[in-house]
Amino acid sequence: MENIQDYTREELSKWLESKGSRSFRAGQIFKWIYLKQAQSFDEMTDLGKDLRCLLTENFYLFRLDLEDKQVSSDTTEKFLFRLADGHHIETVLIPEKDHFTLCVSTQVGCAMDCKFCLTAKGGFKRNLTVAEIIAQVRDARFFLVQKKIDPLNLSNIVFMGMGEPLANYDNLIKSLAIILDTDYGMKFAARRVTVSTSGLVPKIVQLGLDTDVNLAVSLNAIDDKTRSGLMPINEKYPIAALLSACQKFTMKPRNKITFEYILIKGINDSREDALKLVKLLAPIRAKVNLIPFNEHEESTFKRPGHKQILEFLQILLDNDMTAMTRKSKGADISAACGQLKAKLVATP
Repeated sequence: MENIQDYTREELSKWLESKGSRSFRAGQIFKWIYLKQAQSFDEMTDLGKDLRCLLTENFYLFRLDLEDKQVSSDTTEKFLFRLADGHHIETVLIPEKDHFTLCVSTQVGCAMDCKFCLTAKGGFKRNLTVAEIIAQVRDARFFLVQKKIDPLNLSNIVFMGMGEPLANYDNLIKSLAIILDTDYGMKFAARRVTVSTSGLVPKIVQLGLDTDVNLAVSLNAIDDKTRSGLMPINEKYPIAALLSACQKFTMKPRNKITFEYILIKGINDSREDALKLVKLLAPIRAKVNLIPFNEHEESTFKRPGHKQILEFLQILLDNDMTAMTRKSKGADISAACGQLKAKLVATP
C-alpha cells in the first residue's frame, strides 16, 4: 500500500486512468487532501463509493507523529516530528506581519557537515520521501485550522530546515509540483517559495530550469580558505564555481538570488570581509541576508557584537547592495535547526 501524498496530481491522474477511472478525479482528491484536510478517503463524498473503496485498498493518508512542540515568546512554533522508522525531523512555523512562513526539512540529518550547524552533528541518515516533505506543510496548515486561523495564511515556504534540499533533488521537485499546484494542490505562489543550498553546484542551474522558485545560497565567506573551513562542500565546489552557477540560474527579471551570510565573530565579520563581499557579488543580481550566529553548546563560534553587525551591514548598504539583517525568531526555544532534536536525543 502506498502513501497517496507521494503522488503528484499528474501521477495520480495516470494511476486513475489505469484503473478505469476518469483522470479529472485526481483534482477532486487533491482538493480533499490539501485544501479540505481530509483524514480519510471516506470523507471524499463527491467521489463514488467504488472509487473511495479503490483508494482505500491501494493508498493511505497519514499525518506526521508530533513528538514535541515548543512555542517561543514571539509565537514561533517548532515541531519535532517522529517518522515511521523512528527518525526525527524539525519544522518551524514563523509568524510574520500578515502571514506565516514555514521552514521545511528535506532530509533526516545532513551530509554537508557545515561547522556552524547543529544538524550536521548527527550526520546524515536518509532522504525524506515526497510524502514526508509534503506532510510538514499539510500538517502545519492543519494546526492553523485547529486554532481557527485561515490555513492559507501560511503562504511562504523556505526549504531551510534539516538537510541539503538539492541533495534530495527528485523528491524536492515532486514536492514543489504539489506545493505550487494553484488549481488543486497547496496553492503556493512560486515567488513565495525559496530553496536554500549550501552550494551543490550541478543542481543549481537545473533548479532554475525546472522551477520558478527563489534561490538562496549559504555563502558565509569571501575566500575559499575560510569557506572550506566552515563548509567542506567548498572543497569540491569552490566559490568561483558556485558564483558561476548562480550567474547561470534562470530567474525572472526583477528577482535576485539571496546570499545567506552567517556572521561569526573573528571569522568573517571584518570591514575587509564586507568590502570583499560587495566586490564578489557585484556581477550577480544578488541580495544579502546577514545572519548573526545563533550560539549553541556544541560550537565554540561566537556571535559578533551588535555594533559590529550594524557596521558590516552599513558597508553593504553604502555600496548600493540590497542587504538586511535577519531578525532572530524563536531564540528562546532553540529554533535553529537540529537543536530541538539534539535535546531530545540527549535526554535519557
